[in-house]
Parts: sequence; structure tokens; C-alpha cells
Amino acid sequence: MQFKELGLSETVLAALAAKGYSEATPIQEKSIPSLLEGRDLLGIAQTGTGKTAAFMLPSIDRLVASGKRAQPRGCRMLVLAPTRELASQIAESARNYSKGTRLSVMTCFGGTSVHKNKTDLARGVDILVATPGRLVDLLDQHYAIMLGIEILVLDEADQMMDLGFIHALKRIVKELPTKRQTLFFSATMPKTIRDLAGQFIKNPVEVKVTPEATTAERVEQRVTFVQQAEKQSLLTILLRDPTIDRALIFTRTKHGADRVVKLLAGSGIASNAIHGNKSQPQRERALGEFKSGKVKILVATDIAARGIDVSGVSHVFNFELPNVPDQYVHRIGRTARAGASGLAFSFCADDEKPYLRDIEKLTRQKVTVVPLPEGFLAESAKIKSSRSPMPISRDEQNGRNGRAMQHQRGPRPNPARGDQPRRDGQAHGDRRPAQGEPRRDGAPRGDAPRNYARPKGKYHARPARPAGAGGSRPR
Repeated sequence: MQFKELGLSETVLAALAAKGYSEATPIQEKSIPSLLEGRDLLGIAQTGTGKTAAFMLPSIDRLVASGKRAQPRGCRMLVLAPTRELASQIAESARNYSKGTRLSVMTCFGGTSVHKNKTDLARGVDILVATPGRLVDLLDQHYAIMLGIEILVLDEADQMMDLGFIHALKRIVKELPTKRQTLFFSATMPKTIRDLAGQFIKNPVEVKVTPEATTAERVEQRVTFVQQAEKQSLLTILLRDPTIDRALIFTRTKHGADRVVKLLAGSGIASNAIHGNKSQPQRERALGEFKSGKVKILVATDIAARGIDVSGVSHVFNFELPNVPDQYVHRIGRTARAGASGLAFSFCADDEKPYLRDIEKLTRQKVTVVPLPEGFLAESAKIKSSRSPMPISRDEQNGRNGRAMQHQRGPRPNPARGDQPRRDGQAHGDRRPAQGEPRRDGAPRGDAPRNYARPKGKYHARPARPAGAGGSRPR
């Protein structure tokens, strides 16, 4: 169906035409008419099907039609997202779709300046895209007022609740007016999450485009069984494929993502890492270089499994299988977007086989098993021998230098143990001569070295001054 058949305004249609969009996706076709009527909605669709436009386009039309103005420290439309990257992407889409209107858009999430958030929100905004944690901080400090909200959107609602945002969501909802339009959009909606969503929405229209937790049909899925220690060599070999345009590599841990980047650098392959321990500027720079094609490989934790919409991602590598099968669906959904095809390649160690079984049970399809490349062991040994040493950080190098110098000097003297400065050139901590044994410098055992500092303390009191000495106090 064409967008012009859905009842959208001319301003929004012009913005869509500028982006080159004319036909609506199934989730957009089924959602937009109900949202223009002001109905609550529960939308379930696999990732990459256009959920952002499905809720943003009719919401912009409703905000323009109402003609209201945002009150100071408030907003008219609130969009909550689980990650900073998804929030930034939603805000960018909102700015593109609202061109030609006077609607203002603002983002609010951790890792950015709190002072700037307060300043921007003080004037009031039409569309606020935020993560729950930062918004709760602003509410607690009375820098945000949510009484003027007309539309509430929870994108990737199941992930927000799974990540422990449920208490923050309940805190935010208490501040919202009861008369509002509430929208839930997610790729998966288990029964427990659906029951919880019932506390936030009333009599919603349910739009379900694909079966729950199914994978993208255009993604070719493969798995190779390999030992954990050989995964890095297998990844290096597969990344030599010239057909790779952009590749996303997923690990379970932040440390694992950094290690993959360092080992790839040792093999001469440039890549960036993105995860929760990176600062916001680092995450934005890594994502920007990946989108522009400057760096074609991005190693990420599941923080990038949802919401990152980068065109041209041809391959997704599951360096480590996720222990939550739903995350597999979102990981491979980063490829095969906008009608393109893609390849998802998973590495499965012996201890990860239960994860693979859970994934196949959830997706209701078998993943194609592919053997190791021919001559893998010889190639793996060659890669390991040719790999340059892993780069060492400055702090780690300083620590190594300090330990080496301490080893040369010997342990530091410990006055509590009775250690005294050595005058014979020996390292501190050497064995003390036994009773009657001569010192190493030839001096008798009982002789003290010259310039010996007289010890002071409880058992070494100063000699009493003569009676009548000037300047002394009675002792």
C-alpha cells in the first residue's frame, strides 16, 4: 500500500518522498490508520520491518494537528528506548520525518551532559527520546515535568523490562497523565511481558506481522562447531572473504569484544568495539566509522543487537552464541535489512551446544551446519605464528616497568621488621648474618655502620636535659 493511501498529511508525505519512501511495510500499513484515530497499540514485528516509522509518522501528524505547545521542562511525546544507540536513531528519524513542521526533537540518555539535558528541556520540547535511567534522574531532580504528554511510546519494550527497567518505567508512568495514547512496539512479546504491558496500555489494537521470535527469512544461517581456542583463527580466515561489505561480530562479554579487536589488529584487520564500558563519544565514533565504511568491522556485545540500523551489513558473526535465544533473533536481524539478503555465521563450542538447541527450538528451524575450512589447522597455526603481539596499554606498560625495577632493587626495607639501610651495596631483604657471623663488608657482627640514624621510638627515649637548661619545659 502507498503511504498516500493511509491518511497521512501532505507535510509528512513530502518528508517521506525526500527520503525516497513511497510504499508502506506491513507493520506500517496495519498500524498507521489505528494510530491516527488515537488508539493504543501493541505492535509485534521482527526487527528491520519499519517499526520506527510506524509510530513516528502518525504521531507527528497528531502533534501538528493538535496545535498545542510544550510546557517548560516538559514534552508532548515521550519515546523510551533501552539503549543510547537506539534512542539516537529514533531521534534522527523523528527529525527527518518532521521536516517542514516546527516540532522540536531532543535526546536524553546516559553518557551525555546532564546540564545540557536540563537546559534543553527547560524550554520544553515536542518529542523527547530518552532512556529510562536518565529520565528518572531528571524527574528526581525536578527538572522534568511529564503532565503534558499526549503520546507515550515504548520501543523494544520487552528488552527494557528484561534489562531491569521495570522499576524505572513504573516510576515514569506515575508522572504521566492518565489520558494519553500509549504504544508498545517490539520484535518479541512473551506472555509474561504481555501481561506486564497490560498495566500500561488500555484496550489496545494488536498488530502482529510475523510469528513471534522468528528470524528474518532472507538471512542465510550457518553454524560451525569449533573449539573455543580456535574461534579467533576461524574468524580471521572468514573475514578474508572479499564479498564482505560490512560485518558485525557479536560477543557475550565486554572483555571478549576488546580481545577480539586486539587479536584482529595483530592480524592486520582493522575493527572497532562498542559496548557498555565505552564512553559515549567512543561509541558514537565507532558507530560513525562503521556507518561511513571507514572501518568495515564492528565488534559488539548485545547492546548493538537491537536498534542499530546500518545499511549494507552483509555478514553477522556470532563469535559466541547468546545464552538468551531471543538475542540471536535480534543479532542476525542486523543484516538483510531493507529487502537485502545477508549471511549469519555462528561459532559453536562444545559448551555452547545447549544454546544452539534453545535457538533452534525458539526459531523453529535448523541452522545449517558447515564444516571447518579445508586446511584449517595448518592455516590456524600459521595465523598464530604470524600474529603480532597484542598492544599493551600505557597503564599496563607502566605497571610492568615498575615491577621490573622493583625486582632489580629488591624489596623495600620494612622498618617494622627491623630492616635498616644497607651500606654494603647489597639489595634490601638479604639474609641477615647469624650471631657471630661476620658481615659481608668485613666488619664485626656487632659494629653499626657509620652515619647510622639513631632509632627513635618507645624504647629509645631522648636523654634528659640538664636542670635549668633554657627553653625547656618540665618533663
